[in-house]
Amino acid sequence: MSESPEKKPESAETPPSELSPVEAQIQALEEALKEEKNKYLYLYAEFDNYKKRMVKERSDLMKFGWENVARDLLSVVDNLDRAVEHIPASTDPQFKEGIHMVLGQFRGTLEKQGVQTIVTQNAPFNPDLHEAMGQEPSSAPQGTITQVLTKGYTLHGRLLRPARVVLSTGQAPQS
Repeated sequence: MSESPEKKPESAETPPSELSPVEAQIQALEEALKEEKNKYLYLYAEFDNYKKRMVKERSDLMKFGWENVARDLLSVVDNLDRAVEHIPASTDPQFKEGIHMVLGQFRGTLEKQGVQTIVTQNAPFNPDLHEAMGQEPSSAPQGTITQVLTKGYTLHGRLLRPARVVLSTGQAPQS
């Protein structure tokens, strides 16, 4: 398969007018093959990106697909919290304990599904996680959360509901 020293392969820069018809056809076919190979590589990369995108979308759908249901269940958790706070002292202790256990189980189930409570009390205000509902004078530094009106929650790190809070103005109350 060695070439004779007399024949030198034509370079790619040889003008088509100097090529024989067979050589011109070979060059044209090589260029067409190169073009088709580039198209193939582009489509292969495009398909690979499509597969990765579909895997991510499916994963996100599984993680966040129940976001509306989780948001609705948060109002149930809030109502159970309010009920626990207002149980009369004369109520049977076993009944109180049962309500606390149900609430704990409910919260545990939400946490297993990725719902987390946003820590807010005495924390600095973060507009990405908190919704300021008012301000009040306090000895805490300005912008510090002094009251939590409604707890905030995230679902796998994505904000589900902002915490509604009251902020400190940084001024101690006048007596």
